[in-house]
Amino acid sequence: MARQRRLSIPGGVYHIITRGLNRSAIFKNRYDRLEFIDRLEKALQKTNNHCYAWVLMTNHIHLLIGLGENAISELMGRLLGGYAIYFNHRYKRCGYLFQNRYKSILCQKENYLLELVRYIHLNPVRAGFIKTVEALDKYPWTGHAVLIGKKKNEWQVKKEILAHFHTKQAKAVKLYREFIKDGWELGKREDLCGGGLRRSAGGWAGLLEKKKEKEYLRGDERILGESDFVERALKAAEENIKKTEKYKKQGWNIERLVKKVCGIYSLEAKKIKKRARGTEISQARSLFAFWGYKELGISGKELSRYLGISQSSLSEAIERGEVFAQGKALTD
Repeated sequence: MARQRRLSIPGGVYHIITRGLNRSAIFKNRYDRLEFIDRLEKALQKTNNHCYAWVLMTNHIHLLIGLGENAISELMGRLLGGYAIYFNHRYKRCGYLFQNRYKSILCQKENYLLELVRYIHLNPVRAGFIKTVEALDKYPWTGHAVLIGKKKNEWQVKKEILAHFHTKQAKAVKLYREFIKDGWELGKREDLCGGGLRRSAGGWAGLLEKKKEKEYLRGDERILGESDFVERALKAAEENIKKTEKYKKQGWNIERLVKKVCGIYSLEAKKIKKRARGTEISQARSLFAFWGYKELGISGKELSRYLGISQSSLSEAIERGEVFAQGKALTD
């Protein structure tokens, strides 16, 4: 059975955590890290998302992402899928690079943005190889150096973060560094990267009842915020789930979607599995990917397997498919 899509709220802030398989290294040297950063920049631009904070550790990654109109899975599929292909090719290996699914925690921005920026940028301190704030200032694999002006990354949000400390940049940087120092001894914060909610007990509506009873369940989809924020997020998720479940009750599945798309382009059903750039087949594959993912809620893994493409290629197909979906309707 395909997994449900992640909770994805436009405008939401997400704390993303992903680790190497069996906690093995995903970065072996600075070239790997530079490759990942380059791919992160391109993925952010392609998906119209932005990054508030980041850190690249030897075997895991933290990102703090502000979501645009595209699902967080589109950004991460493009980023992680592409990097895994690079890593396997470079080191002549095969198989999975990352462990299970990445964690994505939907966070209440006004309450947790600065705490998460600090927590993420202090990862090297908690790991024990950065001992002073001066050393952290020079460390190239977090967004901290960008915020204090030691490094430039056009894709990283800087002004918005510093504006929380002062209107003048020099004063803001000073106060931000003091904020970092204040968190130096805090250690691991389970409240910022653990816990969460699981879709069970009658769906998201059931979770609201569980929350009222102060019963918290562990799972992949996570929410960090006060009760009203959690309720709004659950309501938005419930609306999306109702839409996809409506289509399922009407009998929509991959086979029916193939028939619909191929009917639009007057193609044989088997041709949708054929790769053909710049043709009606290519357009049909993109529309199939867009409707399958956005409207029917079919997982990216299932769609990419059906089309015989990588997750990053699927993200590109979904993006193209949105254009081809203009003026067309999934249902008559």
